[in-house]
Amino acid sequence: MSDTETCFGCRKSNDKIGVLLAQLGTPDAPTTKALRRYLAQFLSDRRVVEVNRVLWWFILNGIILRTRPARSAALYKRVWTKDGSPLLDITKRQAEGLRQLLIGRYAGVEVAFGMRYGNPSLESAVDELVGKGCTKILLFPMYPQYAAATTASTYDAVFPHLLKMRFVPTLSVAEPYYKHPGYIAAVAAGINKSLESTESQPERLILSYHGIPRAYVEKGDPYCCMCHETTAALKKLIKFPADKILHTYQSRFGKEPWIEPYTDETVKSLAEQGIKRLMIACPGFTADCLETIDEMGHEAFELFREHGGELITLVPCVNDDQLWLEGMAEIVEDELYSWLQTRKRQQRDTDRITCSWR
Repeated sequence: MSDTETCFGCRKSNDKIGVLLAQLGTPDAPTTKALRRYLAQFLSDRRVVEVNRVLWWFILNGIILRTRPARSAALYKRVWTKDGSPLLDITKRQAEGLRQLLIGRYAGVEVAFGMRYGNPSLESAVDELVGKGCTKILLFPMYPQYAAATTASTYDAVFPHLLKMRFVPTLSVAEPYYKHPGYIAAVAAGINKSLESTESQPERLILSYHGIPRAYVEKGDPYCCMCHETTAALKKLIKFPADKILHTYQSRFGKEPWIEPYTDETVKSLAEQGIKRLMIACPGFTADCLETIDEMGHEAFELFREHGGELITLVPCVNDDQLWLEGMAEIVEDELYSWLQTRKRQQRDTDRITCSWR
């Protein structure tokens, strides 16, 4: 090798493709201490709470973090399992299931997951992929519909971390898949399965999405439009009368108006109207968590029963259902078509070029 051909071994990467699943987050334990740490990180995010920062600092540290952690810890204890946080456990299984599908089709693909708040962090997941030789990364937010408080907040964590690196991986971001056939089919299949298996058929089906403040929509957030498009796509596949499918929003916080109709008020109203049986599905969530298991499966049921209702059947989220794993793989393949085709060509290339420093 001539002097002009000398390589100093600067490129040690294997040119792998990484897929980073980004989930919202979960506390490390159902304890007051762990919830205080988690809520401090979550509620300090400017994307989540868009108010005067000085005023909010005093409210958060002087009131909320003194009272809410204990109450939230009690709620998390109701959903915690032997495997820990349901959200964390399900996300692990989603990542492994997706990895198994992808490595069966393509060599040199890695999958990792991270949490925007809590552990493992998104930053640590990026480091994991880079450490495994990934020079191309697909950021896959686990939020079907875009919202600044979730999707954009994920970007806020990942982009700056990448830019601190000497060799910044090529980055692609999966677009919101709120009406992607793979996601819609998986959600609809789960609802239809619950409809077929329940002995007491519901009188109404509620599709409940996580709410956001109305002001965020007025500023340009497309979230509620995407939620309505998800509902419209699902109605075509759900085996239930379309006029008995209701679209609502849950989990509002604070006194300012959020997008409506509210799930809790809808549940109460239906009970007062004499409806006895409901089914609730949450198409804005890809994994069961506190907001689905407890807020819908426990609190909504108590509210419904308190006002005359009898039964709420909660449809599980898509979680690690095989149909959704296939849908995830389809989304990855759609997003990374050119990268994956290049990888296939490299697999067929038996004359790989290598270089070494001497």
